[in-house]
Amino acid sequence: MQSKYPHRIFPWVLLAPTLIIAILFLYYPMLKVVWLSLHKVAFFGMRTKYIGFENFANLFTSARYLHSFLVSILYAGCVVALGISLSVAFALLLNARLRGSKLYRILYIWPYALSPAVAGAIWLFIFNPTAGMANYMLDAALGLKPEWLSHGHLALTLVIMTSVWKSLGYNIIFLLAALQGVPKELLEAAQIDGANAAHKFWHVTLPMISPTLFFLLIMNSIKAFFMDFGLINVMTEGGPGDATNILIYDMYTNGFRYFKSGYASAQSLVLFGIVLLLTLLQFRTTGRKVHYGGA
Repeated sequence: MQSKYPHRIFPWVLLAPTLIIAILFLYYPMLKVVWLSLHKVAFFGMRTKYIGFENFANLFTSARYLHSFLVSILYAGCVVALGISLSVAFALLLNARLRGSKLYRILYIWPYALSPAVAGAIWLFIFNPTAGMANYMLDAALGLKPEWLSHGHLALTLVIMTSVWKSLGYNIIFLLAALQGVPKELLEAAQIDGANAAHKFWHVTLPMISPTLFFLLIMNSIKAFFMDFGLINVMTEGGPGDATNILIYDMYTNGFRYFKSGYASAQSLVLFGIVLLLTLLQFRTTGRKVHYGGA
């Protein structure tokens, strides 16, 4: 087959802008992180000393890092489980033919347009212990005024609720599209066979939307580990007592507050490895239950 390009170099000229951007902002930083993780780096990188895998050894002997690891697993598990469960429930309601359903869809989806920092600031204002609306209503109804940011469990719960709320819009968009793609003939056939609403959901709707659920499971896991830094930074700064100090925030603290570039680079590689392993595990377990309909 004859080439459509008169010169072999012409395709590379067309690809050059993309390749340059990828090399400068993707591949070079990735290789630099690997290099830094094997070195002890002085303030602002003025001096470096090769130490091999000492940074990684220090990570897994650090009580603070191991605590941050456990907090991240708990945080991600709660965010993913609650986020997807609530999103499915709301998507089913929004998919029903109700008066004003379009308005409800907009109201549920708009939080996704907010940045994590803005979402964190909104929830921080609502749950402010002294002036927040949440404590005002709890005090009026039950006589309770929780110190949301002073107790570790309450602070972690608040951050989880904020992250779930922030991700609802993203999840609902995909789930609504998946629900609208479920063939009505299958639901009608199940109803004729005597299936109730629960049976139709478990045996018809859920298998048909399983590819979307699997996609959201992966994306929500990545979000919980990588993308909630701004939310944590605005709301709790990892406190109180490291109760919300997830891995991505601990990495930021070591890299940009304590200037331990080598140590923070090792943390970033470990975090990347954790998410990669979780993704592969989900593909090998949950992915087997995903049903892709044939043509």
